[in-house]
Amino acid sequence: MTTPSRQEVAAAVAAFAAGLLLLGGGAYVHRGAAVGLFVLPLVVTCCGVALRKRAPVVALVLGAVALVGDVLLGPSLGTVLIVTDNIYAGVLYGPRPLGRIMLWITSIGAIGVGALLGLMVGDWRVPAAMAVQAALVGVVPVTTAIAVRQHRDQAVAERARAEQVARLAELDRRAAVSAERTRMARELHDMVANHFSAIAIQSSAMLARADLDPAATRKIVESIRENSVQGMAEMRTMIGFLREDGEEIEARRHRLSDVETLIARTGFPVELSVGGTSRDLPAAVDLAGYRILQESFTNVLKHGTDRGARVQVRYRPDMVELTVLNDVGARPSGLPGAGAGLVGMRERATLLGGSFEAGPYGSGWRVRVELPTGAAAPAGLFWPARRRAAEPREEVPGEPGGVAPGTARVEREKELS
Repeated sequence: MTTPSRQEVAAAVAAFAAGLLLLGGGAYVHRGAAVGLFVLPLVVTCCGVALRKRAPVVALVLGAVALVGDVLLGPSLGTVLIVTDNIYAGVLYGPRPLGRIMLWITSIGAIGVGALLGLMVGDWRVPAAMAVQAALVGVVPVTTAIAVRQHRDQAVAERARAEQVARLAELDRRAAVSAERTRMARELHDMVANHFSAIAIQSSAMLARADLDPAATRKIVESIRENSVQGMAEMRTMIGFLREDGEEIEARRHRLSDVETLIARTGFPVELSVGGTSRDLPAAVDLAGYRILQESFTNVLKHGTDRGARVQVRYRPDMVELTVLNDVGARPSGLPGAGAGLVGMRERATLLGGSFEAGPYGSGWRVRVELPTGAAAPAGLFWPARRRAAEPREEVPGEPGGVAPGTARVEREKELS
């Protein structure tokens, strides 16, 4: 048993002093017992007050012993009042089942006291009054303690629920911040890698070739300048998005229909084939398709050959298909890479509920993406990728030939049914 605190000892001393005052005032039943004898049960019940929080069951037992002794002597008002605190503390701070047990004991005790006095006195008014007094001493403290304990438990439960909601909100906030950081990293990678890869490769070509005529040199420098200006413009656009609230993104976003403009800045020959009817796409699909093509061109710059790439864009009723096929060079480009490009392309397709494939294809490398565009297309992260297994896939047209670097040979096919 732990030592009572100063506050509990002070409460016990105050209760003892109050009991002595009531005894001195004659607040006890005079049955011939000496007043000094009433002090003993008073001391016992005050010891229970000192232990009300540290040992509530012991305090309850001390109160019960003091009550029995006091009733045999008189009883006295001070001891009876302090016993009610022992009962209240035992139910409030003691084991939870103790409350139900004490409620039964005190209720049956009050009824039993009334019935016993009724048999002894023969007048129903006396036992009724005594039963009420017994209920005030026993039942009322028990029911009050049970009610207070229920309110405390409810407050603890509500506090725990509020803390849980706060933790969930913090987890949601962290997830949102992480998702936003991932999105920003993906956008920055796609913008910077494309333009700077083109600048690095074109600069390396100028340094490696000493026989370039002024016209070729000027053309390469112009391409370097164009990539630098475009990279700075896209960086400014992203910074503007971060600084401004509520700005309309539709007017400034990249579109898949701008693929020819994107091809014009690649610096290598590209054969473009467009199938189906070009149409307005959802903003997320437009941007994802544009960025996937941009990152694919960056990979062609790093790992492709002078033969460039073949690009196929097919507009279907409920999706758009993108295919980029290129040969793989025998020598590395020397440009650094962290492997984040393929991860970013896969993330873009998955977030829209589409499918993404990238890997060796024949003697080269192929990137193939399906992005759903219909009203029923899923937009969440955990939707499964859509595949058209029953529909035969149409391959990219044949090898490019006679296409100048930075230009596109476009073949528009008839509208798909």
